[in-house]
Amino acid sequence: MIGAASLTRDLGRWRNEEPGAAADSAKRSARPAYVALAESIRLLIHDGRAPLGVALPSERDLATSLAVSRTTVTSAYTLLREHGYLISRQGSRSTVALPPTVVHDGAKPARSILAMMAQPELPTIDMTYAAMAAPPQMTEAYSFALQGLPTYLGTHGMDPVGVLMLREALARRYTERGLPTDPEQILITLGAQHGLRLLLNVLTTPAERVLIEHPTYPNAIEAIRDVGARPVPVPMRPDGWDLDGIRSAARQTAASVAYLIPDFNNPTGHLLDTEGRAELAAIARETRMTVIVDESMVDLNLSDLESPPPVAAFARNSEIVTIGSASKSFWGGLRVGWVRANQSLITKLLGTRSTVDLGTPVMDQLATVHLLRHADEILTARRAQLRSRRAALLETLAEELPDWYVNPGAGGMSLWAQLPAPVSTALAATAPNHGVLLAAGPRFGVQGAFERFIRLPFTHEEPDIRIAVKSIATAYQGLTPHAADPLAPLIAY
Repeated sequence: MIGAASLTRDLGRWRNEEPGAAADSAKRSARPAYVALAESIRLLIHDGRAPLGVALPSERDLATSLAVSRTTVTSAYTLLREHGYLISRQGSRSTVALPPTVVHDGAKPARSILAMMAQPELPTIDMTYAAMAAPPQMTEAYSFALQGLPTYLGTHGMDPVGVLMLREALARRYTERGLPTDPEQILITLGAQHGLRLLLNVLTTPAERVLIEHPTYPNAIEAIRDVGARPVPVPMRPDGWDLDGIRSAARQTAASVAYLIPDFNNPTGHLLDTEGRAELAAIARETRMTVIVDESMVDLNLSDLESPPPVAAFARNSEIVTIGSASKSFWGGLRVGWVRANQSLITKLLGTRSTVDLGTPVMDQLATVHLLRHADEILTARRAQLRSRRAALLETLAEELPDWYVNPGAGGMSLWAQLPAPVSTALAATAPNHGVLLAAGPRFGVQGAFERFIRLPFTHEEPDIRIAVKSIATAYQGLTPHAADPLAPLIAY
């Protein structure tokens, strides 16, 4: 349930808000208050900040919080209900919904992958992945691994906990960041996704609720569903995490696990500050909830802000578990990740891992050791590349799609662009016809949220980024004659 105070805060200056920034003050003042309220709530629904299936405050509570008449709230709820945005049942509060999906006439079916392969003359820029090409040091890393391999050839080569040399290197890195760690607290995995899946197998049971920030990494949502658990979205605010919302959701749902990306959230790029990390750890203790912190993007700080300590540095017991990966820092083809937890949990993970796999390839682990030894040099260069490419993306978006709103975030590999209209899925469907593959906003949420958003990675080289944005602009303008207009009013006035 969304509390009246929380909804009031999210609505902001709702009387003066209009779908579309071009509305003049005379038009705003002409709108009845209940229409303005209904349209503002609808925007929160499309933005994923009012999650589907969640109950809105009672009419009386919201009217009191907004300092309006109960009739205003009742009329607003009725209008939303008539348009399919609320569902009401006798004796219960109205819950958030979405009307049937609108098919945009201008969105042609996307070309299939086979069709694209059959027409190689039409270049395709794949922006569904946020990953960079390998750094020059990757060849050196595998040469190092090959030289060190003979030491392991006399064994069976299957080590489910991971090569000691790599676990020692990772333990040192955590300790240097302010989180004292022993190698016995590290389990090497086949990437962060694999680590998450192992943790979910141990920490959750079917039908159990797992809190997630909203938006979040789509494969994490699928991993939660695959183990039979239920993802519970906690909407992020425009400037980051709603910690009060996380605390409230943990108490209301009795969730025993949460999955969060406080280091450059994928897709928004937001960074949780030191104070917020301390509060998050406190919430985990208060609610007896295990928080799985995904640090896959931790090395990609593109801001002038100093990187805060790991969230687990604020934990007193075992309430914070950390997963990491070499894929974002170094190369997506390097499928090496890890779990940092207490030894008891590591032992449990090892007990279940044998049913999934028998370990991480030794060569990849040794290559990661070399990359970690040269991490400062490699990451300094990669961060410089990402800053330059992000600047190119922002500049081209401002030129080609000036009505899109983008918060550059503090780091990571992508921008989370807000569109004037809920056409993200339609845009992703037609973009391949213009040589670009996109991940639509709803992929990063649950139950159809984020139709007004789209993720735009800045991992390609700058010329390709500029070409991609120009192609996206062409696709966007061609959706329908009115596709680029803001949300149509709920009622004519």
